[in-house]
Amino acid sequence: MATGYGEILRARHAARLLIGTLVGRLPNATSAIAIVLFVRAGGGTYSLAGALVSVYGLAGAVGQPVLGRLVDLYGQPRVQLPAALVSALAMGVFAFTGTDPLPLAYAAMVVAGLFTPPLEGGLRALWPSVLRREEQVPRAYAMDAVAQEVMFTVGPLLVTLCAALWSERAALLVMNGVGVLGALSVVVSPPSRAWRSAPREAHWLGALRSPGLLVLLGALLFVGIAMGSITVAAVPYADGHGGDVVYGWLMAALGLGALVGGLAYGAREWAGVPERRLRVLVAFLAVCYVPLVLMPGAVAMVALATLAGVFLAPVLACAFVIVDRHAPRGTVTEAFSWLVTTFTVGASVGTGVAGPVVEAGGALWGFAVPGAAGAVSLLVLLVTGRVLAAPVGSAVVAASSENDPNRAAEPRFSSGDRA
Repeated sequence: MATGYGEILRARHAARLLIGTLVGRLPNATSAIAIVLFVRAGGGTYSLAGALVSVYGLAGAVGQPVLGRLVDLYGQPRVQLPAALVSALAMGVFAFTGTDPLPLAYAAMVVAGLFTPPLEGGLRALWPSVLRREEQVPRAYAMDAVAQEVMFTVGPLLVTLCAALWSERAALLVMNGVGVLGALSVVVSPPSRAWRSAPREAHWLGALRSPGLLVLLGALLFVGIAMGSITVAAVPYADGHGGDVVYGWLMAALGLGALVGGLAYGAREWAGVPERRLRVLVAFLAVCYVPLVLMPGAVAMVALATLAGVFLAPVLACAFVIVDRHAPRGTVTEAFSWLVTTFTVGASVGTGVAGPVVEAGGALWGFAVPGAAGAVSLLVLLVTGRVLAAPVGSAVVAASSENDPNRAAEPRFSSGDRA
């Protein structure tokens, strides 16, 4: 396992791109808690803080595919860095003005969310041109999924530490300032500056004109719903089994499970088509959600939460490969950005659905939601199997692109036959 990941990280620029992307995405992992802490420190209510976080998240969901398409058209440096700067400046305005006037606070959240740079999709578009062998790309996707879990675990801890040492305003400013530095590290790297999207056919739907991609996004929407619902259902459970400490352990256990599962998944090369493998992984994911309804004691529940997270990172890593196979030529960054948007929207829907369910039936019914959502995700994949089995196939990096004014020749991998 260590040898496989080490080989990837030893590839020229690979470690820099991975670390830079993770640092650049720190605002994504920390803004929700940073906004809540800042609003509460200023005397605002949790309702106001939640509303601002929701606006930020929804704006980000809208902005990711739009900026992803711009990256495909104009390259990474021209889009990623300006977007990161605008997003950080908007968050800076919010940090210095607070919630008064309130319209300005909401406007700042909209701008900060809309201009969140699509670094996640950009990194996945870069992997084929950075790695020495095509068969390393799926493993890089698995490592990418694992690294996300680390970021979303460490990020909130950094925010709370920064707020404790300095202030809540400083936490907002530092996280977004560091995010700009991460984006800068990526876009000035040779792979990012040299990358060009494959020639694309002009179409207003962009990546969404791929039926296979639409199917995949539909299935992963319900995976996002499952994850969002768990975060809500765990609250009443924790209230009856030890409070906030138990809730924190449950959320950490989900991340730990995903971390272990992603490392194990990326440790080997998988034979067969990824579309069939995704159905198996989603089936295991759905099954592992079911034991949560048992709601045993805190220690056993943490173990079940760890189990529930094991197949999440493998599902995402496999989905990344499928996105690559089904994205129409010249839309790879946009396609990956749609995946981010779909998962974000799904998680938001999950929290919205689980709230009334928990109020009506308690934590038991709340924990039934992720299992049901996982089953629906699997059903989508089974019913639309023929659509997903016919990948479009596209080159992630083209030798000569209509989007490249310099007609620079770049190394390429054809992803059509990648498993």
